[in-house]
Amino acid sequence: MTTFETDAVSQTPRGEAARTSEQPVRWSVPLALLACVLLAFFDKISIAALFSDEQFQQAMGIGFDTTRLGLLMSVFLLSYGFSSVFLSGLGDRIAPVKLLTGMMVVWCVLMALMGITHSYAGMMALRILLGIAEGPLFPLAFAIIRHAFPARLQARATMMWLLGTPLGAAIGFPLSIWLLNAFGWQSTFFTMALLTLPVLALVRIGLRHVRMQPARGRETASADERRTARRELFASPHFWMICVFNIAFLTYLWGINGWLPGYLIKGKGIHLEHAGWMSSLPFIAMLLGEAIGAWLSDRMDRRALACFISMAGAAAGLALVLNLSGPLPTIAAMSFSTFMWGVGAPNIFALLAKATRPGVSATAGGIFNGLGNFAGALSPVVMGALIAFTHSMDSGLLFLVAIAALGCALLLPLLTRY
Repeated sequence: MTTFETDAVSQTPRGEAARTSEQPVRWSVPLALLACVLLAFFDKISIAALFSDEQFQQAMGIGFDTTRLGLLMSVFLLSYGFSSVFLSGLGDRIAPVKLLTGMMVVWCVLMALMGITHSYAGMMALRILLGIAEGPLFPLAFAIIRHAFPARLQARATMMWLLGTPLGAAIGFPLSIWLLNAFGWQSTFFTMALLTLPVLALVRIGLRHVRMQPARGRETASADERRTARRELFASPHFWMICVFNIAFLTYLWGINGWLPGYLIKGKGIHLEHAGWMSSLPFIAMLLGEAIGAWLSDRMDRRALACFISMAGAAAGLALVLNLSGPLPTIAAMSFSTFMWGVGAPNIFALLAKATRPGVSATAGGIFNGLGNFAGALSPVVMGALIAFTHSMDSGLLFLVAIAALGCALLLPLLTRY
C-alpha cells in the first residue's frame, strides 16, 4: 500500500498523488476492521446482560451486589483506557495483521476462560486483562486507515469501522440475552470465543495487503526518529486541543447513552411503553449522521469545521429539548442533536490525522482514544450527581450543553488550518 507522508505546512498527504491503478483503494480493510470492532464490542458488553442472572451471581458468590457487579464493567473500562494510552505505540512498530491476530487470539482465550470461571476475583482479573488486550484496537484501526486510504476518503473509511460500536450495541445485547435465556450464562462467553474464529479469518483476508511503511520508504524507523516524532507530538498544542475536544465529544456520547431513556421517562413524562422504541430513534439518527457527515466532509476536506458544526449542532439540539414538551417534539429535537453528533464522529479521526505525523499514528490515536474514554466514562456519574443535587433531570442535559460549548471553543484556533 501507499505510504503517506504529511507536509508540515500544508498537512496534505504526499503519497495520495502517487496512487496508481496498481495501488487500488481496498474497502475490504474497513470492512475487516468493522467485524473486529463488532466482536470487541460483543466481548465488552456481554457481561452486562448477566448482572440480573441469579445463576451467574451464585457462580461468582456475590448475590445481587450492584457495586461489585458494576465493578466488573468499571475495571474493564479503566484497564481499556490505560492500555489505549500506554500500549497503542505497538501499532507503530508491529505489522498490523500480526498485532491484530495476536490481540484476537488473546480475546478468544480470555472469553473461554470467563466461561469456566466460578470466582469473582478470577472474573475481575480476566476483565482487566480483556481491557488491556482490547485497548490498542481503535488506535490501530485509525493508523491502518490513515496508511491505507488517501485523505479524501479517510472519513468514509473511518465511518465504516466506527459503525461497529452502535451496531454492536444493537446486536450484542439481544444476542447475549437470548443465549443467556436459552443456554445459560456460560454460553455467552463461549459463543463470543467461537465468533473470534470467523472474524480472525476476515481480518487475515481483508488486511493482507496493508503494509504500513515508515516515512521515506524505509522498512524500519530508528529509535531516534521515533523519539523525535513522539517529542514533536507531545509538544504540539494542536494535538492536545484535539484530545480535549474528544473528551467533550465522548462526554456527550456516554452521557446520552447513560441517561437518555431515564430522561425521557422522568424528565419529560413519556410513558414507559413508549420510551423503549422512542429511545432508539436518536441512535438511528446518529447512524445516519455518521454516514452523511463522512461523505460530506471527504468532499469538503474541512475536518475542524465539520467537527465544530457537529458539536455546536448537538448542543443546540439539547438546548431545544430543554424547552420543548410532548413526546414527538422532544424526540425530534433529541434526534437532531444525536444526528449532528454523528456528523462529527468520523471527522474527528480525520482531523487527528491532519494534525499529526504518520509515523506516530498509533501513539497519537492511543492517547486521543484513551483520554477521551477515561473522562467520557465519568459523564453518567457526574450527570447523576447533578440530578440528585438539583432534583431536576434537566441539569444533566445542561451539563452536556456546557461541555459541548467548551469543545467548540477549543476548536476555534484550528478552523482555518485543518
